[in-house]
Amino acid sequence: MLRLNELKPAPGAKRPRLRVGRGASAGQGKTCGRGVKGQRARKGGYHKIGFEGGQMPLQRRLPKVGFRSKIKATRAEVRLHQLAKVDAAVIDLAALKQAGIVPVFAERAKVVLSGELKKAVTLKGIAATKGAAAAISAAGGKLEA
Repeated sequence: MLRLNELKPAPGAKRPRLRVGRGASAGQGKTCGRGVKGQRARKGGYHKIGFEGGQMPLQRRLPKVGFRSKIKATRAEVRLHQLAKVDAAVIDLAALKQAGIVPVFAERAKVVLSGELKKAVTLKGIAATKGAAAAISAAGGKLEA
């Protein structure tokens, strides 16, 4: 049985600290494993991450990729079957937020054709795709501007 007070690192996992600069016989005397001269041999002499000695660094040599839309955070997509979870008679953005279907920071929402709708719903101020609008009408619901 394993006990907390008996836990210890695996054999060979913890190596003793190397004492540098303690003479030639200790194995790391004179330059202490830092080589000869140069920035890396000096005390406190180092550079920022990604620095390549003045050569154009890799992160600047490679092209920029992708695009992150600022509008994306304010838009929400609602699936057709999620409308059944809303209890309000007229479904608007506030009702969708109340039901937890769209994020609180959403400014606009659009219903997409995904899943099926069995109850009649009235949408107010919410956009819908062609297929979703047809499905809402088929279920006996309607869209208001």
